[in-house]
Amino acid sequence: MTKSLKSLWARFLFQGRGVLPSKRLLWLFTLLSIALIVVSIWDISWMFLLTVNILVLIASLFDLMFSPKKRELSFKRIAPVEMERGISYLVQIEIKNHSPYSLAFQLIDGIPQSFIQQFPLKGNVVARTNALVSYEVVAPIRGEYEIDKIYFRYTSLIGLWEKQLTIEKSDTLKVIPDLTETKQYLENAQKFLLYEGVKIRKQQSGVGEFAKIRSYVVGDDPRNINWRQTAKLREVMTNEYEPEHGKYVTILIDCGRMMGAELKKGNRLEKSLEAAITVAAAALQKGDYVSVLAFSKEVKVFVPAAKGMAHLQTILQAVYNIEVDAAESNYAAVLHYLETMQKKRSFILLFSDVRTFLHEESALTYLKRIRQRHLFLMIGIEDTTLQKRIQLQPENTQMAMIKSIAQQQMLIKKKEKVKWEKQGLQMIEAREEKLAIAAVSSYIEVMNRNLL
Repeated sequence: MTKSLKSLWARFLFQGRGVLPSKRLLWLFTLLSIALIVVSIWDISWMFLLTVNILVLIASLFDLMFSPKKRELSFKRIAPVEMERGISYLVQIEIKNHSPYSLAFQLIDGIPQSFIQQFPLKGNVVARTNALVSYEVVAPIRGEYEIDKIYFRYTSLIGLWEKQLTIEKSDTLKVIPDLTETKQYLENAQKFLLYEGVKIRKQQSGVGEFAKIRSYVVGDDPRNINWRQTAKLREVMTNEYEPEHGKYVTILIDCGRMMGAELKKGNRLEKSLEAAITVAAAALQKGDYVSVLAFSKEVKVFVPAAKGMAHLQTILQAVYNIEVDAAESNYAAVLHYLETMQKKRSFILLFSDVRTFLHEESALTYLKRIRQRHLFLMIGIEDTTLQKRIQLQPENTQMAMIKSIAQQQMLIKKKEKVKWEKQGLQMIEAREEKLAIAAVSSYIEVMNRNLL
């Protein structure tokens, strides 16, 4: 295809600048051609037919005089700076018509093709007024995107010819993980955890940090009664304690090949990332220090430990665009790196694929050393396909073989888990929709039991 043909084809695809015939003009010429064919029965000369077509074409060009000039139009895009993955957002485009002529338009915004949207947008702008056109968009893939163009096509009220514009309007858009579960926890932590059956409870027997003095109620430990305040107020008062703050939590996020396995919504990395951010929010809210490390065959992102809810934004900006790598994860190298970076005792929470990790014998040596100083927990997502095959009814030989192989794989995994857990390395699996709840519940349990 030559350069000129490419330019013409791009113009019909809402790209570039120029003037195009509208559907109304094409229909007009179609009807005119049919009428001329009928009239040609009476021996009308070809010169007359040609003259009529040329005159109609010239007359149609007067339509361009009643449409706004390109310099009389201006545009402004109003879009969110950040969007959560899978959440619908509203994007608005303001069109200013400074000309004395009204127009009808079609518009396509230059957002990435991976976004879910409906184009073209249609509408009208009255002379010397502004119009606001909006559309909803959903971003299914995290990352940073550049929106740099608006494709605009408009006609006069007669609508015989269409003018086309490509407006350069650059905006940067960040698609971050879905924070729905994080917001649910921050709004009501106890309600979020009751779904899992875990309660946020205070330390028992006066262990932990002193929180406050309150009235004694039935069920409180009598050993915590504050006799001085009781005598002063003539009412039984008790001391209330809560888990110590300022602990260190280290979150490891695996970005290796197996984390790309697709789930009902997204893949394993997406769900692990969302759960990791929820755990980070829970720890930061309680005054703990949180560090995050994302890795595959090498370290991709490392966020040093810090406290305060402002640190959550630092973590989010560091990990929002991490992707699954095609390579296998190098657990040994990452654990060695962690051993050198994290000197203080911490709760290490690893989000990874349990089945893959169990066969990493090289990581066992490093984990034994890490276990001497840190508390380690690995959490993964259940393999629902394996569970379904175990529950199959063996109606024929093939289904019986599938069921037996699935059961064998499950027994091998359980055997390997027991071997690792004897070394003090705990592993749990949860369904994808319960991953964040299981992770936060594990963190709360560790803090409640004062294991750090």
